[in-house]
Amino acid sequence: MGSTQFGNFFNFCRDSTLPVCNVLSDDHSQSGPWGGCELTGISLSGGRKLGNLGSILLAAFAIIASIYLLLRSERKKAAVGRREMQLFLASFIVIELCEIFTVGEFPLAENVRIAFTGIHIGMIIASTWILMLNAVVGYQIVDDGTPLSIGLIVASAAILLGGTLYVTLDTGFQWTNYWDSSYQPPNRHIALYVLYQLVPLIFLVAFFVLETILVVRVLGEMRPMLYLTAALLLFAIGQIFNYVVSSHICNGTNGAVDGALFQTLFTLLAVVAVWIFWSSITEDDWPMPVGNNFP
Repeated sequence: MGSTQFGNFFNFCRDSTLPVCNVLSDDHSQSGPWGGCELTGISLSGGRKLGNLGSILLAAFAIIASIYLLLRSERKKAAVGRREMQLFLASFIVIELCEIFTVGEFPLAENVRIAFTGIHIGMIIASTWILMLNAVVGYQIVDDGTPLSIGLIVASAAILLGGTLYVTLDTGFQWTNYWDSSYQPPNRHIALYVLYQLVPLIFLVAFFVLETILVVRVLGEMRPMLYLTAALLLFAIGQIFNYVVSSHICNGTNGAVDGALFQTLFTLLAVVAVWIFWSSITEDDWPMPVGNNFP
């Protein structure tokens, strides 16, 4: 799967196409001291190339699909957590937009790619945080859709985004030179490792646990768990393609595509499954608990 040493990105960047690798490379691209299979891409003028075209096209499709789900959510006027789900979908749209220019190897100036990478990584953390809070909203601790609920989610997500953005940009632009050692093998960067690899995973696990308790213990239903489990499996499959299978796909296709293509696809499918899950538990015919029955 990659490096076994905590904080090291060398093996991850060698075997996968990850946005974080853009700020750990001297030329701020997917090429770095780690080597490995490089995407050949499409040759452009001036020696430039357009790499990972499949990921670019899928990211664009993911944006369109997410906009559709966002608009469909607007029609569910009485659904619990409608605005909060729309916030999550909006954050995912930003991620996919950034992915076009980070993972997609779009020909860009280095400083622009660094900026997109910072936003990309920051929004991954912010979006998984928003998703976790979507699960909390179901417990009705704070009324959903109110300025208080939306304000708390946006403010807390903005703090996570801002902190991650600073660390990423400081690494890429070398403002303080504090992270300069991360440019050398084994490309060790504890802060980005925790923020990019671990924190989103913690938020996703918390989302799954909170929603499972809500559906099984409060609603007393099992059918929505099929959608939630499907979302979990689809996301996991995408990560397997990106971290485990990617180098084999790249070598097998002579650098035409790698696992990032399938990671984008399965992540989109996971988001769709999450939306279907949310839609299923906000149907009008679910039995509503009386009193404080939350665990």
